[in-house]
Amino acid sequence: MPQIDDLSRSLTAFEQEHTLVVVVEVSLSSWLVAGVVPGVTRQPMKKIGPDKDVLLALIWRWKNEASRAGREIRRICLAYEAGRDGFWLARSLRTHGIETYVMHSASVSVSREQRRAKTDRLDTELLKRSFLGWLRGERGHCSMVAIPTIQEEDARRPNREREKLVGDRTRIINRVKSTLIRFGIRTFKPTLRQAAKRLEGLRTAEEVPLPENTLAELHRDIARLQLIKDQIKEIEQRRLRDLEASPAKPGPHAMVRLIARVIGIGIETADMLVHEILSRNLRDRQALARYAGLTGSPDESGNRRREKGLSRAGNARVRRGMIQLAWRFLQFQKESALARWYRERTADRRSSTRKTMIVALARKLLIALWLLATTGQIPEGALLRPAA
Repeated sequence: MPQIDDLSRSLTAFEQEHTLVVVVEVSLSSWLVAGVVPGVTRQPMKKIGPDKDVLLALIWRWKNEASRAGREIRRICLAYEAGRDGFWLARSLRTHGIETYVMHSASVSVSREQRRAKTDRLDTELLKRSFLGWLRGERGHCSMVAIPTIQEEDARRPNREREKLVGDRTRIINRVKSTLIRFGIRTFKPTLRQAAKRLEGLRTAEEVPLPENTLAELHRDIARLQLIKDQIKEIEQRRLRDLEASPAKPGPHAMVRLIARVIGIGIETADMLVHEILSRNLRDRQALARYAGLTGSPDESGNRRREKGLSRAGNARVRRGMIQLAWRFLQFQKESALARWYRERTADRRSSTRKTMIVALARKLLIALWLLATTGQIPEGALLRPAA
């Protein structure tokens, strides 16, 4: 498998005399732009509104200043931290011939000397130093985030929306149950189809009907719950239609169909894994596990060595989904090599051992599914559904 750059350093030779370097501290109401202009002694910094056209005009002005100073600008590099603005600015600037990178916020090292002063100006200087080190090809300064296309971002929306709707559904069900428990009613099920009609027949522990305001609130909650259930069903049905309509050619849909053939993995889980991690061009299995946050956090000092648990970095959706899938995999794939590996190491049946090893199983299972999606290698002993 070809090695893919992990964006921890630039592989392009950095010619500082011919490169205009720009960093942007992005916020909701303003952008603070700083640059390193070849041939210009001062390092300019200007605050502008959140406007791409104003930013482009500023970059062209600095390029002209470098030209007047006798420097030919052959390359323009710009970076900003990942945040709520996402990747639209990077995609837009790249269409204008500007090398644009999105910096992983947690990868920028900060001073630990006493209390660190924090202003937009100081943050911009820190970004500039980190970006210059990255451009020189030095490791450890910062890491860049892979910039997805609009289509890749859009493909993630159904799964993420469904996850949010499932959370909303759980909160409404719990709220309805909690409201009824205050009146001594414990057997009502809000998920039933006729739940709204059954509310009228409920009686409190004193054998009286529910109070008027409480009953009205419960009706609104049940109506909201039904709407959420309909939206979840709509998302699931549309996903199935898209999978059935897509041609059998390499791509995310083909990966989803392949992963869903593994018994114990449904369409929802397969779709989440493919669009969140398996379709990314990750370098190797170590990078895969790090992105999912399924690696350890060692703590070593002198003779003391211990493990602080999961790093919890990376994609939380993938981490939660893989740990849940690992438990489900043990149930549906009992004779697989991974399930046997887990049972051998949890023979003592201690709960602490089981919890530790399920994370290791989740990491191994993620790597096995990655190999299945990218190379077609079936996990040893795994059972597959017949191809459709």
